[in-house]
Amino acid sequence: MAGTYTPVTLPFTVSGEKEDLLTLLADQRQMFTVTLRGITEEQARQRTTVSTLTLGGLVKHLAMGEQSTLEELVERDDTAEFDMQKAAHAYELTNDETFAGWVEEYHRAAAALDDYVAQSAGLDELIPQMTAPWQPEREWWTIRKMLLHKLRETAHHCGHADIIREALDGQSTMAALYDGPDPAEWAID
Repeated sequence: MAGTYTPVTLPFTVSGEKEDLLTLLADQRQMFTVTLRGITEEQARQRTTVSTLTLGGLVKHLAMGEQSTLEELVERDDTAEFDMQKAAHAYELTNDETFAGWVEEYHRAAAALDDYVAQSAGLDELIPQMTAPWQPEREWWTIRKMLLHKLRETAHHCGHADIIREALDGQSTMAALYDGPDPAEWAID
C-alpha cells in the first residue's frame, strides 16, 4: 500500500532494548499526535462522547505524565507523594491554558524523557515511585518498567483520542497517518 507514513527515527543513537522501547514509545506518541492534527482550540475542548474526555485534556494529561516520569527519574525521591491538588485538572484545559501550549509541552517533555533514558547507564536501575492513594506503599521500578508503563499509558489514551476525533469530525487516525482513505475502505486482496 502506498502511503505517506514514515516510521519514527530516534534523534540519538542507542541500541538493543533501549532502542526497541524508545522507538515503540515514539511510534505510539506519533500515533497520538496524528490524532491531534488540525484541531482548533475550540475542538480541543469539545466533548464528543458521554465521557468528559477531550483531546485537549488528553494531551495535557499525557504531557503531565511525561513530566512526572522524568521528575521521578531525575529526583529519585524516596519520600515523594502524588500531588492530588495538581492532578485536579489534569484532564481538562483551564481558561488560562491553550491546546497549542500543551501540544508543545507534550513534545518537549517526551524529548527530555527520551534523552534522559538514552543517556542512562541502563534499564535495570531502580527508581522510587511516588506513593498515591492507589499505591500507598513505596514501590521501586526499573527504568524499563517505567518505560513500559509510559508505553501502556500512551497507547491507552491513543484509543480514547481516536474515538473522540472520529466523533468530532470523522477523521480516522489510521487514514490520517497514511493520508489516504479510511482503513474501513481498504480493499483486501
